[in-house]
Amino acid sequence: MEELLIPYIRVGTTYYKIIERPQISGDKITSLVKWSRETIIQDHGKKYVYDIPKYDGFCCIPNHLKYQKTIRNFYNIYNEIPYQPSVSEVSINDIPFSISFMQHIFGNQVDLGLDYLKILLENPTQILPVLCLVSKERATGKTTFLKWMKEIFGRNMTYIKGDSFNSQFNSDWASMLIIAIDEVFFDRKEITERLKYLSTTNKDKLENKGKDREEIDFFGKFILCSNNEENFIQIDENEIRFWVLKINPIRLENTEFLQNLITEIPLFLSFLIHRKFYSEKKSRMWFAPEEIKTKALQKLILKNSNKLECKMI
Repeated sequence: MEELLIPYIRVGTTYYKIIERPQISGDKITSLVKWSRETIIQDHGKKYVYDIPKYDGFCCIPNHLKYQKTIRNFYNIYNEIPYQPSVSEVSINDIPFSISFMQHIFGNQVDLGLDYLKILLENPTQILPVLCLVSKERATGKTTFLKWMKEIFGRNMTYIKGDSFNSQFNSDWASMLIIAIDEVFFDRKEITERLKYLSTTNKDKLENKGKDREEIDFFGKFILCSNNEENFIQIDENEIRFWVLKINPIRLENTEFLQNLITEIPLFLSFLIHRKFYSEKKSRMWFAPEEIKTKALQKLILKNSNKLECKMI
């Protein structure tokens, strides 16, 4: 019997069922749920369990272009991305919505923004700066950008709330490529320090309720969105880990814009692959601090400075 026709796996001595949970959008989310051996036998008969694929354990190996579900008899919990690049080379004219949206989000740093996405696609374990999209105004496209990233990277991206990030339990996001935090307001220095640590480390402790802590490989990239431009996070003047972008309002609203972006994804991925890097790796976070220094970052640093110093400036 083919493996794909059997919705169960055995990892170590535990059985799991691969289920597809329906979403409001009409999509499905695949997840693993523990399933007892006795129930499987009741439903399918005793011989059925001998055909269930067996693995020694779990692993989490991110790879978008040469994805493998089984690696040395370990079940890879990292997920295949929903869309694969188109076969042919792509020009800018083939992806007008994607390019115009990237220009809107990254402004005159659009080439660095394209490098950022190229790195996410081709080298997911590369450390990258914390991307912060800020704007006081509404209808700027910040949320659309997160939804677009979710469509591109699928179940390897998750949304969490600020208070969830502050929780000691991290099993729902510790193995993700992108951790998006919307409506951010981190008013404590220790939260900033934890974010800074996670943005540059390659190891973290996985914490589940009722389970022992376990050291894992960590390759998560953080994207923060906030309507508070001046003090959504506490950082000092020497900070080099944050790439803060002020996003302007979208002049003409297009209700089908996200769908247009989604339609272009296979072409956009092919464009990223064939496009040469604009920047070179100049730091452990790829970009040099001066490359991602923006007015929005300077404004944030100024508002976090000493009040007397701020008045003098």
